[in-house]
Amino acid sequence: MSANLLEDALSRITRFAKQAKITQEVIDSLMQPKATMTASLPVRMDNGSTCYFPGFRCHYNNKLGPTKGGIRFHPDVSIEEVQALALWMTIKCAVMDLPFGGGKGGIIVDPKKLSPMELERLSRAYVRAMADFIGPQTDIPAPDVYTNARIMGWMMDEYEAIKRVKAPGVITGKPVRLGGSLGRDDATGRGAYLCTLALARKQKLKPQDTTVAIQGFGNGGYHAAHLLQKAGFRIVAISDSQGGIYSPQGFDVDSIYEEKQRNRKVKAVYCNASVCEQVDHDVITNEELLELDVDILIPAALEGVITKHNAKKIQARHLVEIANGPVEADADVILEEQGCIVVPDVLANAGGVTVSYFEWVQNRQGYSWDADTVQDQLSQRMEKAFEDIWEQAQQHQTNLRAAAYILALKRLGEAVEAHGTRNYFNS
Repeated sequence: MSANLLEDALSRITRFAKQAKITQEVIDSLMQPKATMTASLPVRMDNGSTCYFPGFRCHYNNKLGPTKGGIRFHPDVSIEEVQALALWMTIKCAVMDLPFGGGKGGIIVDPKKLSPMELERLSRAYVRAMADFIGPQTDIPAPDVYTNARIMGWMMDEYEAIKRVKAPGVITGKPVRLGGSLGRDDATGRGAYLCTLALARKQKLKPQDTTVAIQGFGNGGYHAAHLLQKAGFRIVAISDSQGGIYSPQGFDVDSIYEEKQRNRKVKAVYCNASVCEQVDHDVITNEELLELDVDILIPAALEGVITKHNAKKIQARHLVEIANGPVEADADVILEEQGCIVVPDVLANAGGVTVSYFEWVQNRQGYSWDADTVQDQLSQRMEKAFEDIWEQAQQHQTNLRAAAYILALKRLGEAVEAHGTRNYFNS
């Protein structure tokens, strides 16, 4: 991981802005976050003591609309990470042509060490601290690493108690019965799956002949693996934070997922009802998974796993980024020189924020969509965004990441110009 993730993210802005001939005013508007809130969150623990947890929320840029972004609970959260993620969300919303700016939040905590009641108190404490910094038309949080629908429900409930209003639009990724949207649970993985299908069509890859390795078996990684296997792709490697498994013959994704829910470990099994038996496999590390000779590599864990130090060892011909920032900026050039086509995170993992947008729209309308409508709308938006970026790449003779940033910067530039720029006022 970069010593400063934000500097790494900003380096891409300046590099791609030059390619797109974006004005300095647009670049300047993205060089620093609009506002960042920090707070110390007091939580009464089950033993009666009080612990304090640092919490953050960043509004990076709101040129295109209220800021939008997840909240992560993780021991390695930092202000710089939250700001970098909020910057990426700014680009992502512009890529998807959503009426949102970029935001992000986080708490420095190991949620695995908290009881369910301590986790609820922490979630509510975060909202009490941020109640004047979030809102349905200001900043809309959502789940991220180690947060889920239940936590979003607690947060919405706390916000409504503080404001004395019903405000389902303040949070997305909520339980369906609390105003959440059908189709939100698998949206991130489904978006990556749709991008992978589009890439396979462009590259003339036949699913049955295409091998896939997935680093990270959380919500996004599992759903992408599940959908890809249903489409005929061969999932040959899977890992979580503890390590991975590999078999050239491929795995049954749902069997491995069921076993992980039971024992919290990725194990190479095939399950028939409740009876599971182990299948032949090799035990590998997360680093070894990244270096496998596969057709498609999907990093779906945390940021910064591919760097200038290991990029030359990457053998995959195609890379689809579900995690935020899994490839550091210094590694971009190395991968391109090796002929690796990268579908960037600001497109590949945008299914989550897109369906969050649908949820926000439904909350504002007071009308719920069925699952088919959500999936159809997501498919249309993902396919259009992929085609827009592919077209930009052909037009500028560049890679897909550069094309995505160029497209986003153009849209952000149009918003800046609509307010008036130096050229307008000098004329």
